[in-house]
Amino acid sequence: MHELSIAQEIIGIAEQYYSSDENERIKSIKVKIGKLQNVLPDSLEFCFNALIQNSKMGNAKLLIDHVPIKLECKSCGNVSEQEGFLFACPKCGSSSINIISGNELTVSEIEFEDSPTNQEVLPCR
Repeated sequence: MHELSIAQEIIGIAEQYYSSDENERIKSIKVKIGKLQNVLPDSLEFCFNALIQNSKMGNAKLLIDHVPIKLECKSCGNVSEQEGFLFACPKCGSSSINIISGNELTVSEIEFEDSPTNQEVLPCR
């Protein structure tokens, strides 16, 4: 189950953004996960929630943005979204393609909540 190690990495990345304020809490962590990563969202959420119990992230929500597989045909230039794992151009049938999305696995945003009136959203890059 590689979802456990992914959840640990997400938490490790989020911890890098904490300030010295002991009361600071993370409200949500947004991640982009491409279909090619073969991550089971339910398993990832389960592992994440198990790891953050009794921590500063105890109430944090993991928000998953699913990124589809997109291919660009080198032969005809067609850009298409793939449902399965057949890597051929649906327009011309060529297998000479570039994968332009679907391999992502990134923390894209961390939202902090340090008080009811002061919330901060940090984009991750």
